[in-house]
Amino acid sequence: MTNLNTVVMWVDARERLPRSGTPVAAAITGRYPADSATEPEADTALCEEFWLVRPMVFMTLHWSEDRAEHRDCFVDSDGVVRLPYGLTSEETVTHWAELPTLPGGMTHLVLGEGVQSALRNAWDAPPLP
Repeated sequence: MTNLNTVVMWVDARERLPRSGTPVAAAITGRYPADSATEPEADTALCEEFWLVRPMVFMTLHWSEDRAEHRDCFVDSDGVVRLPYGLTSEETVTHWAELPTLPGGMTHLVLGEGVQSALRNAWDAPPLP
């Protein structure tokens, strides 16, 4: 069995941002449901604040599907763009952390033919002391 324990080092998004293209764990804050928070007649008591972690990619320049240009943003797998805390956005990223490497390896990504052997090596690796 591979040692699956890891230490996460959180970085305040107001102080430093990751390199462009870096996959990260992003701590996001906002209100749910977001739509009712922007409607003046909405009962804000029904909205609830949240803070959660999602995997995202940081981009210094990103073009969304509607062709809008975004700079220094975090993008999730659904293409939702979130900005660092303090910038204008309904949901913002307060902190980020580099993702751990894959079990039994030193990389974050394996593609194609190397996947099956990397999986076997991770499952067959002896436990770390």
